[in-house]
Amino acid sequence: MSYLNQFHGRVLVVEDNLDIASLLVDFFSEQGHIADFAHDGLSALNLLRHNDYDALILDLALPGMDGIELCRQLRQVQNITLPVLMLTARDQLADKLTGFEAGADDYLVKPFELAEVYARINALWRRSKLSHRKRLQVGDLSLDTGTLLVERSGREIRLNPVRLKILRLLMENSHRVVSRSEIESYVWGEDLTESDALRTHLCALRQAIDKPFSSRLLHTVHGLGYRLYDAPAFAGHHQLTQVQSLPYVHKMA
Repeated sequence: MSYLNQFHGRVLVVEDNLDIASLLVDFFSEQGHIADFAHDGLSALNLLRHNDYDALILDLALPGMDGIELCRQLRQVQNITLPVLMLTARDQLADKLTGFEAGADDYLVKPFELAEVYARINALWRRSKLSHRKRLQVGDLSLDTGTLLVERSGREIRLNPVRLKILRLLMENSHRVVSRSEIESYVWGEDLTESDALRTHLCALRQAIDKPFSSRLLHTVHGLGYRLYDAPAFAGHHQLTQVQSLPYVHKMA
């Protein structure tokens, strides 16, 4: 389904119902995204302090700190602006208004269809990218998504449109490995391309952003795909090279 190819990011699911949480985490993970899980509000706050997320799926009826208070904490105390989708059984207008007042960007009532959850997350993510992600940065490499200016260590790098598109995808997903098929789908869609076209563009991209500099940013993860990251920044954190993270499960007493 084509809508599954649009969103590229990391999602945090905050849900105390383990069946629903597993359903959402498995769904996003199967599409190649990173999906983490927290059972309660305090665990979610801890994850949000230590990880960069692109979207938050938030239940309201949580142990301890409920979803409304968690959302208020994110917006008013932590000043975190990531998109928030409230996914809850509370279907009264007053509940929805309270959710939006607390800082939610969207509100969906259970039971739900996974396709609709994904479509709403995709829409929130797309608007967030347009509003907040004008400049992408990985190490000393930057891409201004408005002007399409690429620079590394203050030196301008000129790329053709295809290589710019590949670079943008890799920079937006520097927290994970991006597969060859995902890059091809993002760049060419359903149009057929030569078998070595991607290899040629990646070699040229590596020559442009890596060869003139002392450190390498574009890495091949054999058998999986490609990842753009600043190696020194990840020293001692080898687990970050995994395609997806293990769900965070809050242990109940």
